[in-house]
Amino acid sequence: MLNRLVDDYLRFAAEEKNFSPHTVASYANDLRQFVIFIETTFPDITAHPGLLTQRTVRAFLALLMENGSARKSIARKLSTLRSFFKFAVRRGHLPSNPAGNIITPKAEKKLPQYLDEQSAEALMATPDSQILSGLRDAAILELFYSTGIRRAELVGLNVGDVNHYQKQLKVTGKGNKQRIVPIGEKAYRAVSAYQRQLAAKKGTRPGTSPLFLSVHGKRLYPTVVSVLVRKYMEEISELNQKSPHVLRHSCATHMLDRGADIIAVKELLGHESLSTTQVYTHVSSERLKKVYRQAHPKATS
Repeated sequence: MLNRLVDDYLRFAAEEKNFSPHTVASYANDLRQFVIFIETTFPDITAHPGLLTQRTVRAFLALLMENGSARKSIARKLSTLRSFFKFAVRRGHLPSNPAGNIITPKAEKKLPQYLDEQSAEALMATPDSQILSGLRDAAILELFYSTGIRRAELVGLNVGDVNHYQKQLKVTGKGNKQRIVPIGEKAYRAVSAYQRQLAAKKGTRPGTSPLFLSVHGKRLYPTVVSVLVRKYMEEISELNQKSPHVLRHSCATHMLDRGADIIAVKELLGHESLSTTQVYTHVSSERLKKVYRQAHPKATS
């Protein structure tokens, strides 16, 4: 009965809710894992889903924690179960949602990886500025580090989004929300150099044209941007993560290290919540602690 109910829910999610195949597959994996747990631990419930209780769900979550599942993964599985149980209640198979009052575990906050200032400076000098693709790549790296924009935001930039008079950038972020961000002098010069060289080869382009082009003259794919950033970062950094987001993290961290107001950094990055930006203050404080332990004579005594 429980297996049939799961199948009904997955069909409902795919056909009536129009969830993506990826989401449905994720739900299926979570629910199959829960069903296996029920079959091995509470076999009577397999034929009688109405016997499911909050205690049953808590036992499943406790097993996940004992097996070392990440809190983020457990939170996702709990969300899946809530949706499934809500469906079962509507269909009359459960009297109430046994996961309704269970508190979602808070995900661990991982400190973001970032480059130190010397490594960031070395990265900016890595592309070959004697060729057009090198000028483009230099402009991309400089823009990521100067403005802290996201990969999708950079890929979506058009020629007309660059304000050459005020040295500003119009960025379209999540939810199509637009914001204006300043461009650092080095980044502005890199973008201008690329645009001049591109114009010499292709002529003047309208404002709606993509700012950054592939070798085929098309808008860059996000994966291409990730690949080129990784390529250059591999030359100067041993960080595990080598992505555009590392440059976003580096931008925010270095600004706060140098005394920037956290509200200003929040606006620059386009964060909805200040709590998202505050992770960078933790990075800065950790660096301060490390320097203190290394430098102060009484730090370890």
